[in-house]
Amino acid sequence: MKTYTYYPGCSIKGTAKQYEESLLAVFEALDLKLEELSDWNCCGATMYMAVDEEMSFALSARNLALAEKLERDVVAPCSACYLVLLKTQDYIRKYPELRIKIGKALAAADLVYHGTVKVRHPLEVFINDVGLEELQNRVRVPLRSFKIAPYYGCQIVRPYPNFDHSCYPETMDLLFETLGADVVDYPLKTRCCGGSLTGTIEEVGLRLNYILLEEAHRRGANCIVTVCPLCQFNLEAYQNRILKKYNNLNEMPVFYFTQLMGLAFGIEPEKLGLQRQMVRADQLLASVQIPVEKTRPEKVEQVA
Repeated sequence: MKTYTYYPGCSIKGTAKQYEESLLAVFEALDLKLEELSDWNCCGATMYMAVDEEMSFALSARNLALAEKLERDVVAPCSACYLVLLKTQDYIRKYPELRIKIGKALAAADLVYHGTVKVRHPLEVFINDVGLEELQNRVRVPLRSFKIAPYYGCQIVRPYPNFDHSCYPETMDLLFETLGADVVDYPLKTRCCGGSLTGTIEEVGLRLNYILLEEAHRRGANCIVTVCPLCQFNLEAYQNRILKKYNNLNEMPVFYFTQLMGLAFGIEPEKLGLQRQMVRADQLLASVQIPVEKTRPEKVEQVA
């Protein structure tokens, strides 16, 4: 069993709990082990870099230094965490002055970072370490009723296209075709959801998310599948407001890619966090013989 160091990040321990539940379940089903990084801290976050870039790099470098000691690849499922860790590696390597400053900060905590740890996204791990053929062999419940709009968001392939094309990635498309789903052509797959704008300049944030939902509807999708906690939250939690403002849409479920992988592998829905979904998907789940009563939200409501 191959073991990876797991860097969860803050969102996955809170608003994206179902992402962690499904991620851990899928890794276990594939005979892969995730060992959570001990004493990890916030990655420094993409927004905080605009406030205090050096502090953000120092926070991220601490996680990298801790992970490097374990001599394993580190898996970061959150798109923002994945990007910040990669950016920290890149900047430390490129800019000697920054490398010296971060080195001093780490030394104060009795740490050192040599730049050897490999940061990976679970999507890439599934494709490159497991492989599409083996993933297909693991399918127990083909996702034939799912018409998926694959939404990557703007961070996991930009500006570091380490495993897919920066403008039109297809890794998730190939994955879900392998799992039996109908993957629609979704040209907005890397367009930004607005990030934190839903909480700061709401009109702009809602408009950006409306565009993504409207295009998915127009393309004939019956669900959106994403890899990013903030994207998933924006597209799902604000649907009530979006549907009130733009009345040409119907509700659309928004899943994490690991949740649907788990369904295809025959994993019980409660282990995939499907009961936490805000937008109901009873008909879709019934199509793969998932008991509807197990998918009812635990008093979870969208943002009114």
